[in-house]
This record gives sequence, C-alpha cells and structure tokens, in this order.
Amino acid sequence: MTLDQWLILAILLATIVMFLLGRWRHDMVALAALLACVIAGLVDGTAAFSGFGHPAVITVACVLILSQGLQNSGAVDALTRVALPANAGKTLSIGALIGLGALLSGFMNNVGAMALLMPVAVHVSQRLELTPGQVLMPLAFGTILGGMTTLVGTPPNIIVSGFREEAGLGSFGMFAFTPIGLAVAAAGVILIALIGWRWVPARKQSGLEGFESGAYITEVRVEAGSKSDGLSLHEIEAELKDVDAQIIGIVQHEIKIIAANPRRRVHAGDILMLEAEADALKDVLSILGLKLEESVEDEEDAAAQTKDDKEDDKDDDKESKQSEIELSELVVQPSSRLVGHSAKAIRLRTRYGINLLAFSREGKRSMKRLRAINFQSGDLLLMQGPPEAIAEFAADNGCVPLAQRELRIPSTAKIWQASAIMIGAITVAALGWLPAAVSFALGVLASMALGTVSLRKVYEAIDWPVIVLLGALIPVAGAMESTGTAALIATFLVDSVAQGNAIIGLLAILLVTMFLSDLMNNAATAAVMCPIAISISSVLNVNPDSFLMAVAIGASCAFLTPIGHQNNTLILGPGGFRFGDYWKLGLPVQLLVVGISMPLLLIVWPL
Repeated sequence: MTLDQWLILAILLATIVMFLLGRWRHDMVALAALLACVIAGLVDGTAAFSGFGHPAVITVACVLILSQGLQNSGAVDALTRVALPANAGKTLSIGALIGLGALLSGFMNNVGAMALLMPVAVHVSQRLELTPGQVLMPLAFGTILGGMTTLVGTPPNIIVSGFREEAGLGSFGMFAFTPIGLAVAAAGVILIALIGWRWVPARKQSGLEGFESGAYITEVRVEAGSKSDGLSLHEIEAELKDVDAQIIGIVQHEIKIIAANPRRRVHAGDILMLEAEADALKDVLSILGLKLEESVEDEEDAAAQTKDDKEDDKDDDKESKQSEIELSELVVQPSSRLVGHSAKAIRLRTRYGINLLAFSREGKRSMKRLRAINFQSGDLLLMQGPPEAIAEFAADNGCVPLAQRELRIPSTAKIWQASAIMIGAITVAALGWLPAAVSFALGVLASMALGTVSLRKVYEAIDWPVIVLLGALIPVAGAMESTGTAALIATFLVDSVAQGNAIIGLLAILLVTMFLSDLMNNAATAAVMCPIAISISSVLNVNPDSFLMAVAIGASCAFLTPIGHQNNTLILGPGGFRFGDYWKLGLPVQLLVVGISMPLLLIVWPL
C-alpha cells in the first residue's frame, strides 16, 4: 500500500466513525473530510469544491425546490382527498395511506411527502383507535420505499447515476430504477399493510394527553412586599432557573396576557400563570413569596379560558392579537433551524408571542429546564399561543404541525402549474432531451416565474446540509478512486468474501450498503460505496450496473434505526418511539428487500 492509500483510508475511517458517533452534523463531517484530503494532497486545492457543481448536487437541489412547489400549491392535499378512503378498515386505510406516500415519494422529496402526510396519519390513527406510531412508522417506511422507484425519488439514486456517468457509462434514465424499485416498494407496502403495522410497538401517544400539561398549569398571586413584587418577568425567571417551572402568562388589571414581554414589571395583586412540575410548586411559592390562587386541573379548561382573553396592553409586548389561544403539537424536522438551539436562544416569546409548555424526546416527557434544553430532530413540542403565531413559528423554523389540516385547494391554477412543471421536467429528462440537472433547473426557473415557489422561499426549500454533504464527499470519493484505494478494497472483498463469485460479491455490496445506511446518512453511504462497487465489478469483469443498482437499493433501505433516514427521525417524537423499536418492523422489511431485489438484479441487470 502507498502512503496516499493509507492516508485516504485513515480519513475515510475517521469520517465513518464521526458519522456513527453523531456528535457532529453530517455536513460538518463531510467538509472536514474534504479539507483533510486537500491538506494531505489527495485532492487538488483548486478543484476542492468542484463537487458543488456536480450534476447530482444540482439535481438534488432542484428536486427539493420543485417538491416545495407541489407542497405549496395544495396538489398533495387534493390527491389525498381523492385517494384515501374515509371509512375503511385498518388494513385498507393503512395500505392506502402508505401507498400514497410511496407514490408521492417517487416524484418528490420523500421527507416533504412524509411531512405533508403526517397530520393525515395522526388523524387516521385516531379514527382507527391505534397509537400514532402504529400508522406513522408504516408511513415513514412506505415513503422510503417509494423513493427507490425513480431517479429523482431519493438522493442516493441521483448520486449512483452521477458515478455511472463519471465512469463513462452514461447516466441512468429517469425510470431505470423502476423495474426493481417498483417491485420492492409494492411488496413492502403490501407486507406492511397486511401484517407489518401490527409489529410496531404500541407506544403511549405523545400527544396533548401524553404531556398532561393541564395538571401543571397553576395561578399564583403576588403578595405585597414579597420578593417578586416589583421585579420584571425576566428577573423572576432568573430566580426560578434552578426550579422546574416557567411563567407562561400574567393577569394584570383583569387582563390576561399570554407570553408577555420579559421586561414587564410585576406588582402586588398580579396573578402569574405558572407551568410547573407538581413537586416544584412548593419551592416556587417559597422562593418568590407567592400565594396559591388556583390550580387548573384540566388542560381543556385552561385552553377555554385563554380563548376568551383579549389583548389590551399598549406596551411593545409580543402578546396575542387574537382572542383564540390554542395548544398545538409540532415536530422538529431534521433540517430545522431549531436543532442545536434552545427556546431561550430563539426568543420564543419576544419574537412570536408563544410559549413552549412541554416537549417529548423518544417517548420521554419532561418540562425540566425547558428554556435551556437544546432541540433535536424528532422532538415533539407542545406550544401555546395564537394559531397564526404558531403557524408562523412552524414555517420559519422547519417544524411540522401534527394537527389535522383541512384538505383545501388554495388555487386550482397553482396546482396545475406546479404539477405540469414537475411532469414536464421529468418527461424532458426521461426522454433524454436534456440532462436531468438541466431539465430540473429549467423547472425551477419556471416555478419562480409562475410563482409556485416564491422568490423569497426558493433557497429556503433547499436542504443545505445535504447539499454541502454531497458537494464535499464527491471529491473525497474521487480521491478513493484516483489513489487506487477503491480498487484495493474491492480486491480484498472479492478475494476474502466473494472468493471470485460475482453473485456473492453482489450480495456483499448490497448488505454492506444496507448496514452503513442504517447507521449514517444514506447519501453519504452511496457516495462512499459507489467507487467500491465499480471497482469490484471491474475486478470480477462483470456488469457494473448490477453493483451500482445494489448500492442504490441498499442506500435506500434504512429501516433498523431512527438515524439512518430523515423520515425515521421525524417520527421519533410523535410516535413515542425508542431507538430499539424500529427493527421489529424494519428487519422483516429489509429481509424482504434482499429477497426480492437479489433475483431481480440478476434478471434486469444481468452480470
């Protein structure tokens, strides 16, 4: 082995370890790997960022924008109204829902499809008297399976196609993935709809009932001469920093103010509305010299009271401008701006006039030190405030509301425009009139011109961490090939594992890719495995398409953990799931994928 090979292997191993540890975001790890390769002389510094102009990266970004256009137009809502049965039984309802999710994921970003259908899934679970998780996990798996069916269904397919083109074999067509992908997706949907959903752990609903927030809403009166008399809300909260409590509102002069400005002063006779753990209430009263006014035992009563309150204050408080105050559940998406930040850091009250009452992570509920907790993807948040303010917060920060939305059609013209743009881009790419990257870029331009995606929202629709990850890893993968490391790994696998047998080598590539995809980002997995797959096919002197397709299938099969795919992470909080819950349905699905894809690979893409 040469020095360059040792260096790239060390960087690759360190990169995979950092991916698995999960302490740093995937794009940070990928960028670190790229810079390490540049410093080590494995990647030319002048071409270090050439990956960001790679057709695969451009295509992924454009598909994300076009998917946003479909979401904005209401096309998915209209299709949902038509496709989902209103009063069917469990098997048919779940089958129709995940079938729709799989269909949408074939032509739009599967995370977007999942986010759009999550409120529908929660509504279906309530109608069928199931826990949300028993419908959410089948939907997540269905959308992942659906991504296998087309070139644009999932980033790994686009990456695999890009590596094929770089190898001088041309890119895969729009529907080259369909024969195997459709068979695998259909079989997976049928399995999950018939019996698979029964294997999902019936975790307690992480909903409003699960939070039990009503039991902890308490009103306390400020006594004259007490420690709290004359303090600002900010100063009072500083006194409560070590106590499991927070102020969610204040009553002054018979006017109730929700999420008042932290600078507002508290005076004798005012009533503070506290959210507190039961065992912390005594400490709160003692520290601040407060008197218990009343406890509100039922969260519905608390919500009903807030609905009748109106804002009547002339300060610059970020108070409710609506008479209706509601409780709403939001899920933090993997791409959310909230990830890594706390409620205190994003200034919920002063910016949006809303309260964070509680949160759930992996089924564990607590409101301890809510202001200081750093959010993670998949967290379930219980928010209180005006509906408009909560909706604005969710849109600004990449959160998905779990409340059932009305299936309305905002604009028939926009639906047709967004659908026509997507269909047109797919058709042009499928017929080979233009490269996929150019075809979808034209679609983005048309979306901007017609307003299906507003100019202000175009760049917000792109999942930038994924783009940075792809742009950084593509040169790293090129270094694996140029140093001969990919061929070295391929020779080792052929001699030690496959022992010269092409079918065993194909199975090994599929299984290794599936394993890595369960533990790290699926796009990163595809980028790492493609050079190895091409080198193995070269060593065995067989068709490289079989091995590239195995990588595409394996990279899309992240069913065993919540970290392998963004859709798995997205349901972690709402489903009340734990890390070890996924394999109970995920393992049978992955075994089914292997059982169906292996013979089809040999038939459709013969060695």
